[in-house]
Amino acid sequence: MRDGIIFDWNEIDARRRPRQPFDLNDETLRDGVQSPSVVDPPVADKLELLSLMDSIGIRSVNIGLPGAGKRAFDDVVAQAKYIQKHKLKLAPNCAARTIEADIAPVAEAAQRSGQKIVLYTFIGSSPIRQWAENWTLDFIQQTSARAIDFAIKEGLEVAYVTEDTTRSSPQSLDLLFRSAIDHGVKRLVLCDTVGHATPVGTRALVEWTRGLVAASGADVLLDWHGHNDRGLAVVNAIAALDAGVNRLHACGLGVGERVGNTSMDLLLLNLKLLGWIDHDLTDLVRYVGKVSQATKVAIPVNYPLTGADAFRTATGVHAAAIIKAKDKGDDWLADRVYSGVPAGDFGLKQVIEIGHMSGMSNVRFWLAQRRITATDELCQTILRAAKATGWTLSEKEILKMIKVPAAGKRRPKTKPVKKTVKRARA
Repeated sequence: MRDGIIFDWNEIDARRRPRQPFDLNDETLRDGVQSPSVVDPPVADKLELLSLMDSIGIRSVNIGLPGAGKRAFDDVVAQAKYIQKHKLKLAPNCAARTIEADIAPVAEAAQRSGQKIVLYTFIGSSPIRQWAENWTLDFIQQTSARAIDFAIKEGLEVAYVTEDTTRSSPQSLDLLFRSAIDHGVKRLVLCDTVGHATPVGTRALVEWTRGLVAASGADVLLDWHGHNDRGLAVVNAIAALDAGVNRLHACGLGVGERVGNTSMDLLLLNLKLLGWIDHDLTDLVRYVGKVSQATKVAIPVNYPLTGADAFRTATGVHAAAIIKAKDKGDDWLADRVYSGVPAGDFGLKQVIEIGHMSGMSNVRFWLAQRRITATDELCQTILRAAKATGWTLSEKEILKMIKVPAAGKRRPKTKPVKKTVKRARA
């Protein structure tokens, strides 16, 4: 019966599924905590998040910028040891500027922890950044080459990160990428640092870079790192994957500088629904909740999947369709008739409320869910109250109405009983 009841335009061109192997890199504990509104979590929370990342199929994680100070360095070592001790399927990496003072702590952290740590070394590449910094392209290339050489000498595997790649010219990137490849990098990281890219621009950049790598003959993989300034981070990440990158970077809840990075949870959600991954996402809701708690960033009520309103409706037409599906005894249908995301697949459920846009079906269903007898009089009382408001009624407001006697049958007032208080004699 379910075959054909949803026509999926997303599946029109099944060839769009990525053919190259790919994984996800979680940047929550590095780029994510660079947001001025985010709390850098204590190490205990970071370790718990590492376990949750592992459980939802993330296979790479940025554990910090150890060159930022003692606390950052100590946290990196603690996380690296935790990954090793608990045999997590996470490959840790660290960020560093293209200077020895930043790179040396990464090598030291790897030595102290006994855990391999990949270096992601970054420098701005766009003309606007060059202008602001008074850099020349030759300076960027030479600085990068020296940093890569130093890191490899220290025993580190290197990924080369060009900040603001999406606003850099092909001529500049050609010089920088070829130099980085010649000096031994294993990855090139394409960055949409200020959220400038569109899906079309993302695809063009990825395809151009793939051509450059192929022409070099080197075994170099591509990463995509995006920000959400235009609200396009998730769709850009999917476009980058479709165009051939091997790793996508993202942060839990989309935290990060300005309006944030690509959202890891929304990326996982979409990749799962597209059929591009088969990860067990049972812990995805827990992961988002932990990111929120650890970073002190509230989950917006209208946030997909984990927002309070994600599967909640008080609209009569919507509620009626869900209720009719439930009356058929078909939870699968009820979960999809008015939702593009099946709540049950993520351990959640559809919630029907009562408000000014509700119908009688909302009221009867709400009462039935709580095993409250739905008399016509009670249902009319609740619906009239809801229609008279401009909001969704809270459970407390509705339960208060249920305790009120029917109209015209008020309880008679009773006189208060006077209590005699006997005073103790002196």
